Amino acid sequence: MIKASVMYPSGKDVKFDVDYYKNKHLPMVTNAIGEALKGLELDLGLGSRVPGEPAPYVAIAHLKFDDLDTFKASFAPHVALFAEDLKNYTNVKGELQISELITF
Repeated sequence: MIKASVMYPSGKDVKFDVDYYKNKHLPMVTNAIGEALKGLELDLGLGSRVPGEPAPYVAIAHLKFDDLDTFKASFAPHVALFAEDLKNYTNVKGELQISELITF
């Protein structure tokens, strides 16, 4: 299984509409990708290792897929749609990391 994580860095002038992201953007992504998506988690940053400092990321979405080929086939056709919606919830570009998911 693989996990595609979209990480939105926090910062002084970063704006992020959690309500829109949770209730509009992520459902749009889920519907577009369809059955290829095996799981979705949303992390909302609360802090960092230094007490009182903000989390390095305001939000991280984790999308799970069976394998890399499935991710590419189901995600790639919708990249422009997903990117176009960015302006509706944030002013920062998300970073994408694809990882092999190992559970214990």
